[in-house]
Amino acid sequence: MSGETGVRLPRLMVAAPASGQGKTTVATGLMAALRAAGHEVSGHKAGPDYIDPGYHALATGRPGRNLDPHLVGESRVAPLLLHGAAGADIAVIEGVMGLHDGRLGTEGFASSAHVATLTRTPVVLVMDVAGQSRSVGAVAAGMAAYDPGVQVAGVVLNRAGSARNTAEIERSLERAGLPVLGVVPRDDRLSAPSRHLGLVPAAERDDPARLIARLGERLARYLDLDALLAAARAAPGLGTWPWEPGREVVAAGDRRPVVAVAGGRAFTFRYAETEELLTAAGCAVVTFDPLTDTELPAGTRGIYLGGGFPEVYAAGLAANRALLHDLRTAVRRGIPTVAECAGLLYLAASLDGAEMAGVLPTATAMTDRLTLRYAVATAATGSLLTRAGERVTGHEFHRTQATPAAGTVPAWRIDGEATGFASATCHASYLHVHWAGHPRLAQRFADAVHAAAPHVTARPVAAPRPPPAPGGSEPVPDPLRHHGDRETGPGLIDFAVNVYDGGRPEWLDRALRRSLDRVADYPDPAPARAAVAERHGRHGDEVLPTAGAAEAFTLVARLRDWKRPVVVHPQFTEPHAALEQTGHHVTPVLCRPDRGFRLDPADVPEEADLVVIGNPTNPTGVLHPAEVVRGLRRAWRLVVVDEAFMDAVPGERESLVGERLAGVAVIRSLTKHWSIPGVRAGYVVAGPGVIRELAAHQPPWSVSTTAVDATVAVCSAAAASEGRDRARALVRWREYLAGGLRERGFEVVESAAPFVLARLGDGMHPMLRARGIAVRRADTFPGLGSDWVRVAARPPERTRRLFAALDAPAPDAPLPPPVAAS
Repeated sequence: MSGETGVRLPRLMVAAPASGQGKTTVATGLMAALRAAGHEVSGHKAGPDYIDPGYHALATGRPGRNLDPHLVGESRVAPLLLHGAAGADIAVIEGVMGLHDGRLGTEGFASSAHVATLTRTPVVLVMDVAGQSRSVGAVAAGMAAYDPGVQVAGVVLNRAGSARNTAEIERSLERAGLPVLGVVPRDDRLSAPSRHLGLVPAAERDDPARLIARLGERLARYLDLDALLAAARAAPGLGTWPWEPGREVVAAGDRRPVVAVAGGRAFTFRYAETEELLTAAGCAVVTFDPLTDTELPAGTRGIYLGGGFPEVYAAGLAANRALLHDLRTAVRRGIPTVAECAGLLYLAASLDGAEMAGVLPTATAMTDRLTLRYAVATAATGSLLTRAGERVTGHEFHRTQATPAAGTVPAWRIDGEATGFASATCHASYLHVHWAGHPRLAQRFADAVHAAAPHVTARPVAAPRPPPAPGGSEPVPDPLRHHGDRETGPGLIDFAVNVYDGGRPEWLDRALRRSLDRVADYPDPAPARAAVAERHGRHGDEVLPTAGAAEAFTLVARLRDWKRPVVVHPQFTEPHAALEQTGHHVTPVLCRPDRGFRLDPADVPEEADLVVIGNPTNPTGVLHPAEVVRGLRRAWRLVVVDEAFMDAVPGERESLVGERLAGVAVIRSLTKHWSIPGVRAGYVVAGPGVIRELAAHQPPWSVSTTAVDATVAVCSAAAASEGRDRARALVRWREYLAGGLRERGFEVVESAAPFVLARLGDGMHPMLRARGIAVRRADTFPGLGSDWVRVAARPPERTRRLFAALDAPAPDAPLPPPVAAS
């Protein structure tokens, strides 16, 4: 096949003079519009990007494909286009960056223009014309004339303004000899949200298919589909044959061993041809979700962990202890495993402080540095995938950093730098490799999978073991519902429960006793509502008394059909548990230890319609500035602030409970500061509309008479002085505790709460328990590991017992005699 003959495939490339012009919006909308018009459409992306093909797949109903000369070689680009477009009426290729922008120092290698030339594809230029008029024609003419091998078929004007200005632009393009193939008006609804590595993947959006369908409907009104089809049909024949995976690899036997491939929201990046090569090599590809599945697929003989955003879902990944254990066991037993970028992070010991699988001897963390490069990598050693000295092409795109332990064997050398991890059964690195360009890697992996014994998930063969002893170091059955009261027990000094260690004032005890005189009557929350409103300067219709903060979180979870609820972690886990219990999929946002566990608002997904944050946060004790919390508000969002420990902050600085802010609800608990956890007294303060909605979900009489009377008592003017004294005492106790821990060399997080989060090291939690000290294990909080514990502030004489336990040379060393509670 040569010249104008060969396979004929109508096709267009959607490119632009620069990034940010609207290529993805127009290309994806065009695919959806053509499909809705009855065409079979194949979507492709120039370059290595994974995210755009995810949107293309939704728009076309077919796998999104990549065309990248650097990754697969020039000779494979056109065959891969024909392979991906098999059975399609038309192929639409979305360009990358500016039309002529390619690998630096290579005269535009792997640019959109390079791909268009290799595939002889007509180009449609998308141009953002906001703020321009005749200059658009000049730029378009220059783009069309720059490379004679690139055919520019026309222009789509994006973000067009007035009809008069648009007419001026069209005249300038007519002078340049370029037809206008569409005029898309300014409309911010036609854009997709982004984050630190680009667009949010389609798999992470809520109802993405509906979003793409709406985009197609809108673009169909603004694009000249007939003219675009005519330009596509004018493309010449391609003098080559389609790529076929069966010609690149061979099956090693009749069995079809299972390759477990990570998927779901956290692992969305892999090339479609990877699975096709494995299938052609005789493997059965089975997808599992590391966020929800508790074990690897049955019969797993190989594991493939591709790319994605595990840093966004670190808390959820860490919370799935059962799967982490199963994965760790499988990899350590020699199940062939390939991990690229996100997969490396998942196999690491930790990610931003959250425990991962612990297979690789490295801790990983987000950094401010973006690594973005086309790479030529040389295999540093013989391994599962490579032979020493082999060269492959790939790309890297990440903001995390892995610091390997000394003595590890690297996978690659790139620009003179050793990187990744390699062994006979495991290959992990940041490098993304398109296996269609290097099919020998797929063959070696498949051969190893065929030779491996199947992994068997360890399950109990007898009666299930009883749950571990409260506070033990073994995994707990339900980490999100593990609280400090589970840590205490006979013979233990309690540093685990965050209840004020000073008893109750007599006036509160009298109020509690008086409430018993009215328990024959149904409770009336009105006095509590009025007392809270007066205390915070709010109206009565802005307050809802609740049976503690826990009921308030359940009411919030039931309030609406949340599309993207976010819980900021590490924090009190009850809001997360309540949302999951009501059927919501929670997006955790992890505060990083290297930032002092302070929230970066940019980490909160823009489309989140519910954000829950603690202030001060349990268990970190971090007090977020009110300005940061206010900044989380959006017109479509409810921000829920858990201020359960705010009364322990002198002056209650940074509180929002007294501010009338649309879209903000503040939840308070009265049980900790006043030593009455058994009474279950709390409340929500918010706008009247939110309060009415919450009240509609609240069971009748859920707030007891005793809770009502307790609320009235602690909100009184007489209680204010006592409350301030308690807050000041807690500050003294906390400073004494934190100072003593720091003197002993332990890391302590700066706290504004009646507790501190301290990094005592692995094994210290059970060791302290063996020495008669109960502290709150922190590994049940998403984002924290077993080296962290939460320690409640207690009077100095009691805290010295903790210090003695830490200083004792051996677990059975004698301790000073117990000190009675004050």
